[in-house]
Amino acid sequence: MDHSTSKRQLAADGETGIRTNFKESMTYGEYLHLDRLLDAQEGVSTHHDETLFIIIHQVSELWMKLILHELRAAIRNIDGDDLQPAFKQLARVSRIQSQIIQAWDVLATMTPAEYSEFREDLGNASGFQSYQYRMIEFALGYKTKHVLKIYEKDQVLHAELEQQFRQPGLYDAAIRKLARSGLAIDEEVLARDVTEPYDVEDSVKEAWKTVYRDVDTHWELYQLAEKLVDIEDSFQQWRFRHMKTVERIIGFKQGTGGSSGVHYLRKVLEHSFFPELWQLRTEL
Repeated sequence: MDHSTSKRQLAADGETGIRTNFKESMTYGEYLHLDRLLDAQEGVSTHHDETLFIIIHQVSELWMKLILHELRAAIRNIDGDDLQPAFKQLARVSRIQSQIIQAWDVLATMTPAEYSEFREDLGNASGFQSYQYRMIEFALGYKTKHVLKIYEKDQVLHAELEQQFRQPGLYDAAIRKLARSGLAIDEEVLARDVTEPYDVEDSVKEAWKTVYRDVDTHWELYQLAEKLVDIEDSFQQWRFRHMKTVERIIGFKQGTGGSSGVHYLRKVLEHSFFPELWQLRTEL
């Protein structure tokens, strides 16, 4: 179909304003770099279902990139006492998480027999090695230094992860906000080593209790607390769906990256990013 014929067809469809000449301007595909994006699904086998496996993980990595973008902005806004934009950013993170959770339902259409056709070809490559997932854990305050060794092959990436590892997380920002709002937080909590895993602190729990017992006075802090609970709730749902999908496809086999697979995924379900916000629900 030549250019004049296509224009006549568009006119017949009542769409006379649609532009068809892009010789001198940017197209949708160019803006999104679709040539690169859609050429990035080259697998290591010829099995039909490897395309599904690759795309699910690539899409999840794109969503994780956006989660990190929003979390970092939210931390900056909380530190700057500008909570309303932070609420929008944290709410967006929760909605993104729902997309990642749903992705496991698509991957779960792969059967054990289908995955076994190309699993050995993956070698030691594993989702356990996702550096963006580690950065999200760091941003949420879960610091595990030993995982940094996984990324020593790429010195630039390792340095970036090391830098993120040493940054205060979202919960650190929230606790600092509690203190700036006049709530009593122990000084050692505010000055703690943020590279160490966070543990329950009585002064933090009492501060959050004060917020929940007087919502009208502490409305913004109450909103912040509930946004944090939303994020952790969704994160745990993501972890659970991950664990059950892995169990459904490979049972209790060891992961390709050397982890204990389902056993490891069950263990991390016990971890809480914002423990006081969950504990106070029993005590209020």
